[in-house]
Amino acid sequence: MQAADIAWILTAIALVAIMFPGLAFLYGGMLGSGQVLNMFMMVMSSLAVATVVYVAVGHGLVVGDSVGGLGLIGNPGEWLFFGNAMADDGSGAALWGAFNILFAGISLALVASGAAGRMKFWAWLIFGAVWILVVYAPLAHWVFAFDDPDAGTVGGWLANRIGFHDFAGGTAIHMNAGAAGLALALVLGPRRGGPARPHNLPLTLFGAGMLMVGWLGFNGGTAGGANFTATYVVLTSLLAAGGGMLGFAVVEKLRNGRSTLLGLATGVIAGLVGITPAADAVNPFGAVAVGILAAAAAAWAITWKNRHGIDDSLDVFAVHGIAGIAGVLFVTFLGDDRAPAGIRGVLLGGEVSQIWREALAILVTLTWSFGVTWLLAKAMSLVIDIRISREEEDAGIDRAVHSEYGYDLRMTSAFGLSTRPAEDPADTVSDRRAAAPAPVVTTAQADLKEQK
Repeated sequence: MQAADIAWILTAIALVAIMFPGLAFLYGGMLGSGQVLNMFMMVMSSLAVATVVYVAVGHGLVVGDSVGGLGLIGNPGEWLFFGNAMADDGSGAALWGAFNILFAGISLALVASGAAGRMKFWAWLIFGAVWILVVYAPLAHWVFAFDDPDAGTVGGWLANRIGFHDFAGGTAIHMNAGAAGLALALVLGPRRGGPARPHNLPLTLFGAGMLMVGWLGFNGGTAGGANFTATYVVLTSLLAAGGGMLGFAVVEKLRNGRSTLLGLATGVIAGLVGITPAADAVNPFGAVAVGILAAAAAAWAITWKNRHGIDDSLDVFAVHGIAGIAGVLFVTFLGDDRAPAGIRGVLLGGEVSQIWREALAILVTLTWSFGVTWLLAKAMSLVIDIRISREEEDAGIDRAVHSEYGYDLRMTSAFGLSTRPAEDPADTVSDRRAAAPAPVVTTAQADLKEQK
């Protein structure tokens, strides 16, 4: 690799690493105050789990020579304990190993949405390790492992046999995490008393901003070096983020009569998810359209989820699953052959056969991720109790499980002694009921009440 390429990928790795605290802030602010530390731990520990699993056998499973030439899974022994990364052979093996670890870790961290506030922490760690091996690794191999005739290696079947296009992981990362989060939420069941209102929206917006910065490395680093594709996908990513904010704000205004800060933060992420598979395939105007339409699709999916009472606490299925689907489809319909990928979309006169390729990739990804994750979570629940007890949930998971408080609010007595309040503002069942929005009373209803 050239020095400039190495420098850019190192920068991209640092940017992607920022996404972990960014996601923790985004998710933590959207939860009740008594669940924020648990969510921080679930997100950050995802990187720890991915690091250990990936350095042992994960990288081989993802990018190794396909076992039997079938394109289903890589050879785990090929990258056993990252031994291949110790030689300075100019291949950049160490760089791409680190980059891929972050991809695996952030995929698992997104799945935490389906377990917020109610899953035992050590059960989460076990679940995460197995999930990377049996759900993420096969999908990533299908999408990210490419044939290398010179080296005589065979890659994944979706990328090499079907020929669909996914620039940076709309399938293996976003759709995968969305379907897995939904499956985990269904196995665990909803939180007692229902979901809490977001306790810290500025924290959520800060997290969304950190994720947007990290996404430039996420998409830009996938270009493989300091080249035109990297600069182009950074541009389209920024355009889609702006389109996503606008699209979600417009949907909220039309649906509820007002736009919200939470919607703005959600729109940023939905736009970035949508552009991830299409970043090198659409023109700049198409990138704005991708952001707007992906955010609108996510807003619809959030409404659908709420109507069905599914406690996907942080909307990973709507924002990453549905917007990821939209992004893959946009390659089919809005692809511009002047962009680096050189794909002409159906709406611009391209091949209609691209539709079935992208549709097959979507169907396979959702089916594999949801089905295997549901079986994994269900099997674990039959062997061990993966959900915290009723008493622990009533007390708030931060206080009951981790013996910590997200906010150390103290009272000062007349004698200058600092003491913790008897009732810490943790998110408990009673707190959630108390925090429920008051019913709107019209002027006519108020007048009628006074007359009575």
